[in-house]
Amino acid sequence: MQSTDFYGEIKNIVKKHAAINNDFINRFSRGEISDDEFIRFSIEFYHFTREWPQILSTLLVNTSNEGDAYELTKILVSELGDDMPEHRHELLYRKYLRSIGLKPENLVRRKQLATTKNWLDGMRKDFSSDYPVALGAEFGLENMAIPMWDKLLPGLKIMKERKYHDMDMLYFTFHREIESKHEDATQNIIGIHSNDEKNQFINGSKDILNLEEKFWLGLSDKK
Repeated sequence: MQSTDFYGEIKNIVKKHAAINNDFINRFSRGEISDDEFIRFSIEFYHFTREWPQILSTLLVNTSNEGDAYELTKILVSELGDDMPEHRHELLYRKYLRSIGLKPENLVRRKQLATTKNWLDGMRKDFSSDYPVALGAEFGLENMAIPMWDKLLPGLKIMKERKYHDMDMLYFTFHREIESKHEDATQNIIGIHSNDEKNQFINGSKDILNLEEKFWLGLSDKK
């Protein structure tokens, strides 16, 4: 099991990263984004929502430790709706898209922005890397989630009041409710023992968060 000091150190790195404190997501939280930016966010985040279960399963099948695999399985099953397929997270996001006038069936094969593709490809690469790097990437993604939702939700509510009155926000509110369980799961799978592994773990977290920061900035009208 990881030391408490290391857990605090890596969690602090994640919580302070610009992936969850940058110009775009901060403007989003205040409702200071254009309609084009809002639609761009909705489309590009759908690519993440669709591909995330497959990306996470890559880490799961490369996990030799049964205890770690148990925790990762819980996260993956949660993404797939637990025992209720209609609650699969992508399906909830499809309802959100339709509620704001977008057709998800038209977006599945839509070309991604370069910054979106780099983020998703980076996840696949890191999750297929040395195990400490892969775990670090997963830790970074799960532990930035609560601060991310806490910025997205206020902005979504503003956009709903401003223009998209029929917006279905269940995908977002549901995720905010379950993220603490995902954080707990990643705490249980850190299992770092040597300094070299710790460095790899930190590098994995930083790498994926650096790509995520670029993902957010890639949504901006300010090119």
